[in-house]
Amino acid sequence: MTLKRSYAILSAILAWMLLVGANVSQASGEPQGSGEVPAPESEQAPEIADALEGADASQSAEDIPLLPMELSYNASMDRGISLSGSARRILEQRDDGTWRFRTDVDSFIADIDESLIFRWENNRVIPLRYRYKLSGFLIKTREQAIDFDWDQMVVSGHHRGDSFSLELEEGTLDPMGYQLQLSQDIKAGKREMEYRVIDKGDYDTDQFAVIDQERLSVNGDTYKTLKAEKVRDSDSKRQSLMWFAPERNNLLVRFLQVEPDGSRYELTIDDATVGP
Repeated sequence: MTLKRSYAILSAILAWMLLVGANVSQASGEPQGSGEVPAPESEQAPEIADALEGADASQSAEDIPLLPMELSYNASMDRGISLSGSARRILEQRDDGTWRFRTDVDSFIADIDESLIFRWENNRVIPLRYRYKLSGFLIKTREQAIDFDWDQMVVSGHHRGDSFSLELEEGTLDPMGYQLQLSQDIKAGKREMEYRVIDKGDYDTDQFAVIDQERLSVNGDTYKTLKAEKVRDSDSKRQSLMWFAPERNNLLVRFLQVEPDGSRYELTIDDATVGP
């Protein structure tokens, strides 16, 4: 795998929006399981199942408030190679009552600036304006813009210079909004989720499922987590796994993607501030 390719993939991983739905191309001929990244200590924890289910059920029929938050993550790829840089995700409410969700990645090889303006209504993300830009050394600049007109039920924008305009389906989400919606839906007690997402000028259908409970140790902290996966075709050899912490506002504390050639890309939480 070339250095350019490695850091391009890893920079995308830090942005998470390219993680959960990523289709990272094979770039190595190594056999399955070679060069694995050591996983954080984890174990199945059936003893926490009743508590988690009870907490989720109590919230499923009521409004789930959003809380401001600021998160930072570490990323690694095969053989524990780390990206030199920083990645932050910030969720904040604006003066007009709408919310801003931002991802900022700053490294010597790539910068990512991603943002979403949205409304939070009836436990749903209502996207209004999405922007994304990836740029950096040895990386071709990539940009995407999506604007949602809920009055006229039209979604429009551009991807890599190509403009598009589509009829807007009820419940449509954007590449950032569905990540937040996934976290909130799991928090509300849902265990199987499906979203219609506008990305790269067209609609995608993304499915997720909660598959287990685990106790997970990351950077010296122990979390009781719900483990979820992206549902793929039965013949797919790509795997995307996520660990959410119900007792920490359902934060994403770990993400792991395994490619068909056995390559592994991992994201783990470094620091988190939740609340006003």
